[in-house]
Amino acid sequence: MHLACLWLLLFSSVTIAAPAQRVISLSPHTTELAFAAGLGPQLIAASDYSDYPEAAKSLERVANYRGIKLERIVALKPDLILAWKGGNPPREMSKLEQLGFTIYYSNPLELEDIPHTIETLGQYSANPKQAKQVADDFRQTLTALKSKYSDQRPVKYFYQLSSSPIITVADNSWPSQVFALCGGVNIFADSPAAYPQVSEEQVVVRQPEVIFGSRHSGTETSAWQQWQGKLPAIDNQHVFTLQADWLNRPTPRTIKAVEQVCERLNQVRNSSL
Repeated sequence: MHLACLWLLLFSSVTIAAPAQRVISLSPHTTELAFAAGLGPQLIAASDYSDYPEAAKSLERVANYRGIKLERIVALKPDLILAWKGGNPPREMSKLEQLGFTIYYSNPLELEDIPHTIETLGQYSANPKQAKQVADDFRQTLTALKSKYSDQRPVKYFYQLSSSPIITVADNSWPSQVFALCGGVNIFADSPAAYPQVSEEQVVVRQPEVIFGSRHSGTETSAWQQWQGKLPAIDNQHVFTLQADWLNRPTPRTIKAVEQVCERLNQVRNSSL
């Protein structure tokens, strides 16, 4: 009798998230994660630049880089809010918490955090099996990529987020994890700032073999051409443009970013043989 009561107590203490009916996403990457976890039909609003998948484009906009539309979010009465920890304004988020809204904060630090987040969000979905399948597929592909590139020669790289000012990323800040998996060595790994502002001269001193950027980051070869003869990445024409959405958003599409970066770093390695 006592054993039965104990089992009943243990079972009743396990909390399973109830399916959400009205979900709001406050960043592009949490919007993608929501769709991946099977929450797409329940999304009623999202942030600016939530453009993937296609269905996300039609959602009402309640957040952007300047902040969130607090009154509108309250009026929409969501039962789940997906937020980016460190990316959404803490004061407004605190107000939403005080009002009793359920908030899930996404704060990916490792590639493995992506499938874990999808599975967690799947608990709020009416079809958690979708989230588990997406997470399992991600882990399987990630494991294969790690095995494929684990013994490759390290390559020094510079990743340029913007050109005026020049901003890059330190180790342990997203998306440095993508480059590390492929054998990339960040020339600003030891920066005390997560996203440091640097000068061209600082880049040249560190002699990167390759420079990465995106379509709007100003990394086209001509921007660095003045350092011809002084910068290996320029001398060997190893300046590559990456797909920003794949790389900068920690979502299932990060796998595409890993594949793209690994291929480019292998191109650099092969050119030196």
